[in-house]
Amino acid sequence: MFFMMFFTFFGGRCVLYARLPILYANDTAENLNLHKTTSLCNHLSRQLNLPNESAILNAKTSPSTTHIAFASFIGTAIEFYDFYIYAMASALVIGQVFFPVGDSAAQALNAFLTFGIAFVARPLGAIIFGHFGDKIGRKATLAASLLVMGLSTLLIGFLPGYDTFGTWAAVLLCILRFGQGLGLGGEWGGAALLATESAPAGKLGWFGMFPQMGPPVGFLLATLSFLALTLFLSDAEFKAWGWRVPFFASALLVLVGLYVRFKLAETPAFAKVLAQHHTHKTPIKALLKGHLRPVLLGALAMTVCYNLFYTATVFCLSYGTKTLNIPRADFLQMLCVAVVFMAVITPISASLSDKFGRRPVLMTGCLLAILAGFALSPLMASGSTIQITVFLSLALLLMGATFAPMGAFLPEQFPTEVRYTGAGLAYNLGGILGASTAPFVSQLLVDNGGLVWVGYYVSAMAAESLVAVFCI
Repeated sequence: MFFMMFFTFFGGRCVLYARLPILYANDTAENLNLHKTTSLCNHLSRQLNLPNESAILNAKTSPSTTHIAFASFIGTAIEFYDFYIYAMASALVIGQVFFPVGDSAAQALNAFLTFGIAFVARPLGAIIFGHFGDKIGRKATLAASLLVMGLSTLLIGFLPGYDTFGTWAAVLLCILRFGQGLGLGGEWGGAALLATESAPAGKLGWFGMFPQMGPPVGFLLATLSFLALTLFLSDAEFKAWGWRVPFFASALLVLVGLYVRFKLAETPAFAKVLAQHHTHKTPIKALLKGHLRPVLLGALAMTVCYNLFYTATVFCLSYGTKTLNIPRADFLQMLCVAVVFMAVITPISASLSDKFGRRPVLMTGCLLAILAGFALSPLMASGSTIQITVFLSLALLLMGATFAPMGAFLPEQFPTEVRYTGAGLAYNLGGILGASTAPFVSQLLVDNGGLVWVGYYVSAMAAESLVAVFCI
């Protein structure tokens, strides 16, 4: 309820400040059955001293494609930074701070369970924010999702641990983690549409790449943050307060993202839908009635991306530091090297998807990911810094190769009037299947069968995505 009230207040103000009374007029006209007249819109325009509907539609308010690309990238980078700092904290310190002292394996499992809560919330966030994104516009919805994510992250930084709040500390942590999931669930779909619905002909994959660059940059920022804290703080200082610093820093990044996004106009494709009164009263209902198949297959197609990433960055980080006893700073440096491969392959894969098609590029990436699963056990079990870095780099390289085309591939499966909800729901359902339980399942497999079974798990997820991409 809190997040719904938060969205309603800030989302409404974003629409007003965007100087787009046509959005309000369209929604009001729909409710009052006044589609046949524009008098309400013109009346509101005079009262608010804003241009009328015709002036808005004809005005040259569209920002440059560079601004659009940057705006789709920066918000996604910030939200994924928020998401990843929790992922790293869950692997390093969340279990020790928010759960009672005891078996370290049990603490790790509890921490990974709180990590997975956000993935359960993400599809709900996609539905809630998708509803508004497909009714009032992409811009206002994106601003609201960024605010929800930023507030949840900041409050986690202030949350006392188990020693102070007891069991309530873990309960409140789960609630705030759920809030993170809601915010991120509404982010990706809108950012992808902001880019692709403004893309020139033949450049859909390239423009869809910009929101896909957000995750590697956000991850790199998160990793560098924890690396710096590890280098300059003792273990006791890090556990006592140091891990909270990246959560506080999120507030400043959110302000930057909001400033950039407030300067955007609505996408041309959705502005046309609004002008023609083609929005649905309940987008999720229209989506499930006419487009359920691409939602489900799109979710299965996404599992390879999620599973590769969170196996490499969360499970391997925990396994490497706690089982292989690799110093935390060393492993974080290895991840910094690995994520560079993801950042480099992302634009290459996006460009190839424009040239050869999304499906061939995705299927090739899935096939290679199946093979990569068999390399996990021998490379990770070696204990060698070089061999482990090779596996991490391979996993994140293939994650980027399969993730980059998704910025265009998923939106292409849905019509404009349900695209925000459809693309966002497919993307975030994939997170439940491929990421939410990946560290938890991997830890169980290691404890009960050995590291080789984690590799089989990665290969199975990649095979599932291969079949889904072929069938979609």
